[in-house]
Amino acid sequence: MFLAVGCSSGSDGPGEAAGGVPVVEKGKLTTCTHLPYPPFQFEKNGKIVGFDVALVDLAAKNLKVEQKILDTPFENFKTGAFLNSGECDLAAAGMTITEERKKNVDFSVPYFDATQALLATKKSGVTSLADVKAKNKKLGAQAETTGESYAKEQGFNPVAFESSDAVLNGLRTGQVDAVVIDYPVVQGWLKDKKNAAEFALGQNIETGEQYGFTVKKGNAKLLAALNKAITDARADGTYNKLYQQWIGPLPKASS
Repeated sequence: MFLAVGCSSGSDGPGEAAGGVPVVEKGKLTTCTHLPYPPFQFEKNGKIVGFDVALVDLAAKNLKVEQKILDTPFENFKTGAFLNSGECDLAAAGMTITEERKKNVDFSVPYFDATQALLATKKSGVTSLADVKAKNKKLGAQAETTGESYAKEQGFNPVAFESSDAVLNGLRTGQVDAVVIDYPVVQGWLKDKKNAAEFALGQNIETGEQYGFTVKKGNAKLLAALNKAITDARADGTYNKLYQQWIGPLPKASS
């Protein structure tokens, strides 16, 4: 696995993976992402790891290529810019499947059921969006995300941050009193005892969101390969193992 910040040089030129799947760089499955976004993709000991990375690695293995990861701006995921320009084969960035985004890219089958959550400083006394409004506190969110959209739909004008890491740093440094962000990110944040001492999970916000990987519109062969990797992983238990490794305990089945 490789990390390249910015654009791929494509020095080896385009090629084909197993099954005749076209790839933008021979021998590689090039993934655009936006770092950091733990537990889905983040740097650890000089490598990019995480739940998304592990799932895409399964597809790369089936295609007999190696995954290569490019760190790119998140706003490009909505437009499919790096897919259309041939910089990347797919995008994996904890991205929610929406009808608006489907106009520009093709989504894989859903690989993760997500919810939003409110995370606040304990000293703010905020446990809900209603508290944010009533106490006149500052709210933050990551720009161009469904969390930001949800906050705006609720009548807020959240402070926009460029990445999930920047959102949490804004909370830590007092730029905002609370943030709306994906629940798995909050889970990871609160595993740190220092963070748990100062910050608290407020309300969970059920938005019915699901994450998907994206490919350039019409790239049916790669889409099929991604779908197969996700479906097979769910069927053979690999998905559950990766979920527990990177995210935590499996969700309780609804009764």
